[in-house]
Amino acid sequence: MTTDSAQLAALGDPTRRHILELIAERPRSVAEITRQLTVSQSAVSQHLKVLRESQLVRAEPKGASNIYHIDPHGLGQMRAWLDRFWSRTLAAYKLTVEQPPEESR
Repeated sequence: MTTDSAQLAALGDPTRRHILELIAERPRSVAEITRQLTVSQSAVSQHLKVLRESQLVRAEPKGASNIYHIDPHGLGQMRAWLDRFWSRTLAAYKLTVEQPPEESR
């Protein structure tokens, strides 16, 4: 699975999207994330593993726990992949807008 595919698959789960949103607000520990969700700490850890493996978050050891941060490199890769579609869409829109109206052809 490519990075893009792994990232899209990781974000296909609503709980993982929620976890990513929480971490995007500010770095958090597993315990902090668990308090915001209706799933067990074990489940949160499993979701974080998927997000780490897909390079959307990274863990920074702090004492006996990890603090999770957004991984700017992985998120940048995903954004670049998505931007390709946006660029194509804008280019197609530009061509459409710049074409003369049907009546004047």
